[in-house]
Amino acid sequence: MHLSHTNQTNQSIASEFIFQAFSSIPEIQHLLFTFFLLLYFTIILGNVSIIWVICSDQSLHTPMYFFLGNLSFLEICYTTVVVPQMLASVLDVHRTIPIINCALQMFFFTTLGSTDCFMLAVMAYDRYVAICHPLRYILIMTWKMCARLVVGCLVLSFVLCLELTLMIFTLPFCGHQPQINHFLCDVPPVLRLACADTHIHQNVLYSVGIMVLAVPFLLISISYIYIVAALLRIRSTFGRHQAFSTCSSHLTVVILQYGCCSLVYLRPKSSSSEEEDRQLALIYTFITPLLNPLIYSLRNKDVKQALKKAMRRTAASQPNEV
Repeated sequence: MHLSHTNQTNQSIASEFIFQAFSSIPEIQHLLFTFFLLLYFTIILGNVSIIWVICSDQSLHTPMYFFLGNLSFLEICYTTVVVPQMLASVLDVHRTIPIINCALQMFFFTTLGSTDCFMLAVMAYDRYVAICHPLRYILIMTWKMCARLVVGCLVLSFVLCLELTLMIFTLPFCGHQPQINHFLCDVPPVLRLACADTHIHQNVLYSVGIMVLAVPFLLISISYIYIVAALLRIRSTFGRHQAFSTCSSHLTVVILQYGCCSLVYLRPKSSSSEEEDRQLALIYTFITPLLNPLIYSLRNKDVKQALKKAMRRTAASQPNEV
């Protein structure tokens, strides 16, 4: 009884967490801070550029680029939820995060990340309708339908991630200032700190992972099966290449996003490593949001042309302003 009471007391002590440091050497800390800050600014600049080009070019006011603009906005918010706290922890290895702040970070991070995954599935459906049902595309993909799809992605993510976050933070956590072996309040590393049976929570996490990752990926795969079948029926090589070029950027982003996230959230707990999860999280927190605007601007002819036109307009207006 005495041991049980002592254990319960220790469990109730934790009111804040501390992140595992990347390094405790000041020179390396400053180097990492500069590196991550530059990555963050590049992500913001790249995604803001995509949004700016889509808003400023009338030819890109289509459902496909409406979804792309929303995806870029999600990437900005998604990264911003993580990076400021991460940069503070890089510079100050003793910096803590209160449990309520950790819960909020987890909720917004998972909600925005899940919305991102659902949005990629919506974009695949948009391409399916455009290529397989071109004559009915305008009737199906109305602006009202596009707005409903975006709101639906956000609401579904909100409900799933709110339930998951509330379940996790009703658990007791061990010790004083328990250390999260991560740079953010992600679900798996926080669950590892719980002083209670997390079997049910692991099952809920796995179920949410299937709904957020496996189901949308299955829908994307089905969409692309129909898209490929439709492309093979196009006799013109130019027409086939033009149709495929609108899908290749999206497909590249899908492989990056779903590949890394699936390895973290859908792997069995016994085969997952904390260090591997941390490294994979760096990819979907920094690399994917960084590559998305690059992929869409370099591999998508319409975005590339619109970007050049926007830059020419901006350059032409400079002398007049002076």
